[in-house]
Amino acid sequence: MKRSFLRIVFITITLIFGVFSMAPKAKAAAPDLENTLYMDLPAGRVVIVMRPDLAPNHVKRIKELVRQGFYNGSPFHRVIDGFMAQTGDPTGTGSGGSGQKIKAEFSNEPHLRGTVSMARPGDINGADSQFFIVLADSTDLDGQYTVWGKVTQGMEYVDKIKKGSKSDNGTVTNPDKIIKMQVASDVK
Repeated sequence: MKRSFLRIVFITITLIFGVFSMAPKAKAAAPDLENTLYMDLPAGRVVIVMRPDLAPNHVKRIKELVRQGFYNGSPFHRVIDGFMAQTGDPTGTGSGGSGQKIKAEFSNEPHLRGTVSMARPGDINGADSQFFIVLADSTDLDGQYTVWGKVTQGMEYVDKIKKGSKSDNGTVTNPDKIIKMQVASDVK
């Protein structure tokens, strides 16, 4: 009798789990293509999900620049191994930009590996077109730079970007360049 009771319990549990496993799976949310960037690098494609919830004005401006082709051919002029890779200055000197400053939009979002944040000069509201991708957690940057995105695919390609001179603050000789940047919703 004990054996048949255990068998009934086992069959009941098996049936319950079987019913749950046949239940329709929740669909993953469709990607927001209007707030997704494709950044093609020499090593491969990087996907960046933009965060208008954190930095609406920066996301708006980045999309404008991407749609103008501003970042195409932009060099990674400053790359510090184990820290970050910076781009967005078409001159490659670190002092160029689009000519339009953006007021800071700080948040509590941490600067973890893959975070995309605005570079800026000493002026807290001096961000323009230059941005950096964090190569390793760098929480000492939190609250000081505007986070506007996160790499969700292709960090292995970001890791392959040519590194700069440690003795020259990461300045890169003959730097890797962005081949092309596109807003995903614009890609046909």
